[in-house]
Amino acid sequence: MTVVSLPGRASARPVSLGLLGLAAAVALLELLPRLGIVDSRFLPPFSAMVRSLAEQATTAAFWTATGQTLRGWALGLAIAMAAGIAAGVVVGSVPLLRALTASTIEFLRPIPSVALIPLVVLIYGSEMPSALVLVVYASFWQVLVQVLYGVADVDPVVRDTARSYRFSRRAIVRTVVWPTAMPYVVTGFRLAASVALILEITAELIIGVPGLGRSIGLAQSSGAVAETYALVLVVGVIGVLVNVLARAVEKRALRWHTSVRRDL
Repeated sequence: MTVVSLPGRASARPVSLGLLGLAAAVALLELLPRLGIVDSRFLPPFSAMVRSLAEQATTAAFWTATGQTLRGWALGLAIAMAAGIAAGVVVGSVPLLRALTASTIEFLRPIPSVALIPLVVLIYGSEMPSALVLVVYASFWQVLVQVLYGVADVDPVVRDTARSYRFSRRAIVRTVVWPTAMPYVVTGFRLAASVALILEITAELIIGVPGLGRSIGLAQSSGAVAETYALVLVVGVIGVLVNVLARAVEKRALRWHTSVRRDL
């Protein structure tokens, strides 16, 4: 006898397990301080974090800080995507240029963005451009490397065929290079979106750029423990939403690709 599993049940199982795991984590955060296993001065109950978050959500300062963080993240990511795609297509399409820049890329790419903090503070202080430089620098390499891989993956036979039919350089990029590189570009976007958020929060927390990161630092320094944890939870929720957004963009942009159609 053959048992046929229903697609609805198969897709609902991971969601149910995820919600169960989340509920277990919340219960653990609630019980540990209440049972005295962890000092509530350092880890308040989850209910206290939620109450603090509800109080902050009624203030204009909270929403202003959230908007500043999202604006810095989105602007930095947009600049990094535009620069990374343009540079990747140009460098990847010219073998001589790729060879000339390979060593430079491999030297600059591993440099942690946080190592640039003293420099950006010296130039811009604790203003938004400081965070923007860090976000763009970190995200740019994620996009550039993926685009270079995508351009290198173009079938040389297809490229030569397009040239033999006297396609213009722009037409070759549009009809040959871009469809092949698109999955790599989307992967770069997904990686860069997470990195951009990390660097935005880091800049706000360390440099004092306005945003949720600075709010976390101020709450921690003033001893508002529940408020600190509540803001950290907000950042975590934003991180989840960023990942959901990246997945949605991936499915939308690659709906024609076999890897996405297989998952639908």
